Amino acid sequence: MKSYKDLDVYNLALSLFYRTHRLSLTLPKYELYELGSQIRRSSDSVATNIVEGYGRKRYKMDFIKFLTYSHASNLETICHL
Repeated sequence: MKSYKDLDVYNLALSLFYRTHRLSLTLPKYELYELGSQIRRSSDSVATNIVEGYGRKRYKMDFIKFLTYSHASNLETICHL
């Protein structure tokens, strides 16, 4: 594995981020800036935490910690949806 881009979980998270982001922009105006913004931020956090954890993979516990953050952000996104 040469890069985080080789991780299937990263590619899946990024794909879901793009789909979720597009979906959030179709919310009614009264939800677009509150709930929509939170959905965009939490779904983005799933992929970015995987990347940050990969950058710390030298330290196994840090990598695991960021994967845990990614999982939690995924659950948050699901709750908002």
